[in-house]
Amino acid sequence: MRQKPPRAPESTSAGKLTVVTTALLLLCGLLAGCGAKADGAPGGEIELQFSWWGNADRAEVTNEAVELFERRNPGIEVQTSFSSYNSYIQKLATQAAGGNAPDVMQLDYRQISQYASAGLLLDLDDRPSISTGEVTSAMLRTGQSNGEQYAIPMGRTSQVMVYDSARWRRAGVPEPEFGWTWRDWSRAMRQLGEATDRTGATDPGWSEDWFEVWLRGRGKSLYTDRGGLNYDAADLARFWRTTNELSQRGAVSPARQTTQIDGSAANMPFGRGNALSGFTWDSAVGGFQALIGDSLRLAPLPVGPDGTPGQYFKPSMLVGVSAESPHPEAASKLVDFLINDPRAGEILGVSRGLPVNRTIREKITPSLTGLDERIAEFQESLDGKLLAPPSAPPQGDLALQTAFQRDYDHVGFELQSPRKTAEQFLTNARSELQR
Repeated sequence: MRQKPPRAPESTSAGKLTVVTTALLLLCGLLAGCGAKADGAPGGEIELQFSWWGNADRAEVTNEAVELFERRNPGIEVQTSFSSYNSYIQKLATQAAGGNAPDVMQLDYRQISQYASAGLLLDLDDRPSISTGEVTSAMLRTGQSNGEQYAIPMGRTSQVMVYDSARWRRAGVPEPEFGWTWRDWSRAMRQLGEATDRTGATDPGWSEDWFEVWLRGRGKSLYTDRGGLNYDAADLARFWRTTNELSQRGAVSPARQTTQIDGSAANMPFGRGNALSGFTWDSAVGGFQALIGDSLRLAPLPVGPDGTPGQYFKPSMLVGVSAESPHPEAASKLVDFLINDPRAGEILGVSRGLPVNRTIREKITPSLTGLDERIAEFQESLDGKLLAPPSAPPQGDLALQTAFQRDYDHVGFELQSPRKTAEQFLTNARSELQR
């Protein structure tokens, strides 16, 4: 956390001076209201709390951008703090429940409806200081709940298949291209499993994220516009039956490996070297680069049987303002600065994914190198080919993600059939979404 340096101990004379100064300030305030600050903060500086999840590299560039904001806005001081994703999510939930959420907070796509429906987020449609003209309407919708804008995307990401190109070539399996179907993917996984001593991929059946891509490729979606389920047990059972059959044949990772997945690259079968590919988000590719090395390549996810792509651009993260912030205008200024200021965009770079601000994204892209350049090229190859992203998931979706992985373990370990497990999942999902 960025903190002011500690004050030196005050001498007796300094203490007397403080008393006199305080008296004068009180008199000044009573007589003329002098020293009053905007945003309802009489005297002194406005202090904002800004929190996010991330690593030390993200913290370094974020603090540099915040210091520029403070220089541009005398009288506003920003205290920053960050932690790992899981710790941050838990801490933010505790702070929000206690009425002590930070003024400005980084948010996950799946938190928007939950926090907005609880009255914890400020409606940003009422903040003219935040400009959204350089952000596409499709991306802005991901920060909306019931038609109101509660958060602004900071960066964009998309689903990606990461794979070990050297091992794919040695196995004689063609490298994937945009437009390959789920049937093509299944065939490639079987070929890799037969030609090597590893499985073709991390089993995608464990994650609602990959089911959503499969579902969208068939013209459906996880949720309706009103927040209800938009698929049935037959859809989910078919997906799980397909992935589990591949697992049983050694084409994708076995249940004993899949059940260990915790979201980190190091605990994915692909990251551990047990599989030759895996699905992830392009904002998380760096974790695999460190494990796989120079042969790591990026490919789009399979499309539906008629060529409909299921993957989409979504915000890598969003930023919102607490509804309880005593300084909503100053907090809104910070949000606008992080999204739209050209110099801030240069400092932040791709620390939160490629910027959603089109002008800034186009400006910084030519200067990218290494993995950042490859991710930018991957996203550019998808521009104009993907369908619009879904709106922010309804309240309850976070719990369903956990249940999805847990229930798939029942399928993988052959404790229940895909159909029965899918029916139970949907029953519980409907109950969760009605809470």
